Amino acid sequence: MKRRILPLLLALALVLGLAACAGPNQEEAAQTVVRCGLSNAWDSLMPYNSPSGSNYSRIIYDKIYDRLAYVHADGTLDPRGADSWESADGGLTALFHLSEKAAFHDGTPVTAQHWADTIALLTDPDCPTLGRGAFSVLAGTDETGAAVEGESLGAQAVDTYTLKLTFKTPTTPEDFLLDKNREYYVLPTHLIGDTPASEVMELELWNAPVGSGPCSFVSEVAGSQIVLAANPDYQLGAPGFDQLVITVMDKSNLLTSLIAGDLDYYAFGGNASVEDAQVARQAGLEVLEGTVPNTFYELMLNNASIPSAEIRRAIGLALDKDALCLQSTQGLGTPTATDLTPGTAYTSPFTWSRDVEQAMELLRQGGYDGRTYKLACTSNRSGLAALMQQNLGEAGIAVEIVTVDSATLFSGMSEGKYDMAIASHTPGALPLWFTASRFTQDNNIFHVSDLAPYTEYISQIQTEQDTAVKQALVERFQELLVSERPFIPLWFGTTLHVQSPTVEGIDYPSSSFCNENVWDWVKQPG
Repeated sequence: MKRRILPLLLALALVLGLAACAGPNQEEAAQTVVRCGLSNAWDSLMPYNSPSGSNYSRIIYDKIYDRLAYVHADGTLDPRGADSWESADGGLTALFHLSEKAAFHDGTPVTAQHWADTIALLTDPDCPTLGRGAFSVLAGTDETGAAVEGESLGAQAVDTYTLKLTFKTPTTPEDFLLDKNREYYVLPTHLIGDTPASEVMELELWNAPVGSGPCSFVSEVAGSQIVLAANPDYQLGAPGFDQLVITVMDKSNLLTSLIAGDLDYYAFGGNASVEDAQVARQAGLEVLEGTVPNTFYELMLNNASIPSAEIRRAIGLALDKDALCLQSTQGLGTPTATDLTPGTAYTSPFTWSRDVEQAMELLRQGGYDGRTYKLACTSNRSGLAALMQQNLGEAGIAVEIVTVDSATLFSGMSEGKYDMAIASHTPGALPLWFTASRFTQDNNIFHVSDLAPYTEYISQIQTEQDTAVKQALVERFQELLVSERPFIPLWFGTTLHVQSPTVEGIDYPSSSFCNENVWDWVKQPG
């Protein structure tokens, strides 16, 4: 009898063992998973230690860690880590009233002290962070963002849920958030404890990070895939899925994977070219055009080798921006006379039109001697450069095209090797998103001989609190830019967003600010 019981027991154990093995798989199969594609990998899971500081890393941090606000594509703001904010002390201080519902993934409430301790840690000169520069706007820091010994750091916890940031110059909370929100994350400083600042980046914590964002860390295959779980206690609401799996794949495979059903969404914002959009529509997917520009093209000018404002204006008038924009954006762009982003709060009275005859007259006034200017571009913009060369030639301006990689282009312009260069950028909602960083002694990339007229306007605009007065200052600053033409604004481009057939609630355009409203995402059944 005992001999019969033993095999039965062994068989039962085997069944139970198989059931135990099958259990997690069945549970995993029952989970609601959103599969997202990313064309480039993140380089760190510690948000202040990214060597590249790239948007591909920021889009990961956005899920695990929390920020003060959510930034929409048009520059409007919604609460996130902070429920509300206000200006104080004549604009030198911003008070952020934090959400009392916010908690880290280990259950610890997020307090103003966590935020203040995070900033104190990262501004400590002994901390080997790569993200310190974001704090240089705060009082008590130097130009690198490091805390200055003996000075009070501009980050304090007024009470449990009120964070006080003090700036070096008057700054509205809204301007601060539009400029820096994607750089500021609250860390679980209660888990860092007494770790010396010099050793913080070596903590095992960053291999399995604990944040307070809408998703918590599950696992990672470095450079390939990261698995996140929905945070059911997130203060803005639990995401409508169980897991978010983000996989790195070749950019050319993103749309085809979405069509095949292998992906539910791909960052950033499901962007697609005109050709890809047609493929998506043929596959039955909905495609919508973005309402706020996500690219800005400029022609960089070397004001040292082209010292005449008349000649610089002539170059701008000679360019056929309509044709250039059409070639670049395939109809998804608008020529511009300024760097102010359309659809945002600040506007400009200036418009663009081509005038070759006026360009030729300005060349005569500026004393153009027929010299050949070097126009730098990357290989993918050689067609644009050729069309520019033709446009400028029609006005009598000689141009030689130099094809280089992006790093060489910018370093060459900085060193004064080229006279012109084609560049593009991701535009922002602030009126100085483009100009504030380009007219400084440290980054005078246009080689302007006298920066004072520019820096005076920039300073006034940055410190002005009254919206109407600031708008007037912006217009006067634009008058200076139009007159001197230190660079030539070309066009703003929008993008096409391929809508996910399986996930609802995605705010596609706002992904350009490296924030995604995953708490509103709902994975559809089936």
